[in-house]
Amino acid sequence: MPALDALRAAGHCILAVFTQADRPAGRGRNLHASAVKRRAVELGIPVHQPLSFKLPEAQALLRDLNPDAFIVVAYGLILPPPALAVPRLGCLNIHASLLPRWRGAAPIQRAILAGDRVTGVTIMRMAEGLDTGPKLLARTIDIDERETSQTLHDRLAQLGGELVCEALDGLQQGTLREQAQPAEGVCYAAKVEKSEALIDWREDAGAIARKVRAFDPWPVAETRFEGTQLRIWQAESVRSDTADAADRSAAAGSVLTVSTRGIDVACGRGVLRITRLQLPGRKPISAQQFANARRLGGARFQSP
Repeated sequence: MPALDALRAAGHCILAVFTQADRPAGRGRNLHASAVKRRAVELGIPVHQPLSFKLPEAQALLRDLNPDAFIVVAYGLILPPPALAVPRLGCLNIHASLLPRWRGAAPIQRAILAGDRVTGVTIMRMAEGLDTGPKLLARTIDIDERETSQTLHDRLAQLGGELVCEALDGLQQGTLREQAQPAEGVCYAAKVEKSEALIDWREDAGAIARKVRAFDPWPVAETRFEGTQLRIWQAESVRSDTADAADRSAAAGSVLTVSTRGIDVACGRGVLRITRLQLPGRKPISAQQFANARRLGGARFQSP
């Protein structure tokens, strides 16, 4: 949506918005429109939701629009060669990584999981391969040590809107030159699976902390406590107040200390301090609120 607003603010004529079909969501499983569709409707921009661009009627619709460029942001549907060939200036993809690092569906989450210190946005000319097309522009930003996928997504979305406008201006003026992606440094950002959210307390505390941040807002890192699901919304790797020897001897998942600062849990290496969590059917609460309602001395969180 930030890209749509940026293009409109820059004075570009937006002929139409294409987005995937409305999907069921929530407890009632009612159909919900995507954010970009809702925004397009507000702005009076025509919206189309083809099931596939392999369909002749979908390709005919693209040709009839006669666009100068396609701007693609996390669309999720493949554009076949006949569709890619339609616009005069080509199909530009706003990709949330510094290509060729993190090609694929989940570049933001994978960057946080890997402990990357920097990421950015690449404006890429789309080709048939998965995020393999030549680069037009790229810009770097730092990843904060407390960054979640949500906060990083929001910053990158704003940057992507600014950068795609700059790319369009450069293409129209003939001042922008594309650059092939290097063969070295290619990483694949696989789609996030819900099963990845399960915390294995035998892992390093730093890795678990990154998992908590990477999976906020979805699927949310989780563990089990007394047979019940426990979602972990905020946590950090810390140096425990207890003796190092005691930390090393404690079984992974064991609660070491409880304080106003959070719940310290032994990991395979290091200590994770949980500061915000959520029980099923409840709202997220502070770790202190959780601890006040139950005895955690000698407690242990379960690994899968």
